[in-house]
Amino acid sequence: MAGSIRQRIDAWWAARHQRRDVHLMGQNNIYILPSRPGLAFCATLCVLLVASINDQLSLGYMLTFLLAGAGFASMHSTHGNLRGLQLDLREPAPGFAGGDLQLEVRVHNSGRARYGVGIRVQEDGETAWCDVPEKGHALVHVRFKAPGRGLCELPTLRIETRFPLGLFGAWSIWRPAAKVWVYPAPESPAVPFAPSAQTAEAGEVSGAALVPGQDFEGVRAYRRGDSLRQVVWKKAALALEQGGTLWVRETRAPASQRLWLDIADTAGRDWEARLSRLCAWVLAAESQGHPYGLKLAGQDLAPAQGAEHRRACLELLALAAPGRSS
Repeated sequence: MAGSIRQRIDAWWAARHQRRDVHLMGQNNIYILPSRPGLAFCATLCVLLVASINDQLSLGYMLTFLLAGAGFASMHSTHGNLRGLQLDLREPAPGFAGGDLQLEVRVHNSGRARYGVGIRVQEDGETAWCDVPEKGHALVHVRFKAPGRGLCELPTLRIETRFPLGLFGAWSIWRPAAKVWVYPAPESPAVPFAPSAQTAEAGEVSGAALVPGQDFEGVRAYRRGDSLRQVVWKKAALALEQGGTLWVRETRAPASQRLWLDIADTAGRDWEARLSRLCAWVLAAESQGHPYGLKLAGQDLAPAQGAEHRRACLELLALAAPGRSS
């Protein structure tokens, strides 16, 4: 019976707070309750009222009702400090399991200035505070612990304020629809590449086939995904002034220098540890400028370099299931 009631409450809560890319705060999604100082304030008003009734103190009545009016005005101002604000997210940057992730929340204000607006992860997290100028916006950075690897849903966010007197706390709940990539935590310290990783494939002539690498060959126009280390910076300023394009160094390396990062080379460890070692090898190969490919039980990525290839390898590792191991 208790489980059925809990399921109904969870279903009602999920239906009331559906996942959305944009969160607009209004009458239907802002909640307000007295804070601890507010409860003490209410208790003080009750004591003043009882004392004024017993002693028939006119000034006591005036003081009691004056403070009560200030309390009601504070409640209205606290609720209005959130009403009308609109929030959205920049695309969250990927991270590694067990580390910290950061969300960039943009708060848009079409009315008067708002003060003391805080945003945090509802379950657990440090509140990030901001003031939003009149008819302006503010950028708030919210940090939280990365969940397990994969393409993960973002945590529920809580937007809150106690402005102006702290007697009441108003809050709103936002469940962002965006997702974030969480890659396996790289092994630390990273171990050297497996000896078989640098062996040329059968049928290849060592030193004959060429792939992107380190030996200088010439220059070409910049393409998306090229490393900034390859940009010819001496010509970059002149090219940009004249509306031209950037040039990068074209490099080649022999096929025997290619790295094949194979899940089979991590045998003897548990699945997550194997993925962590592959992740560390991917990061090391990219930082050292080696062309590298990834073999993950039938899901092969051909050797290449660049940010796009690195991202593809890490996303493949993030989604790898134990049943696909070799």
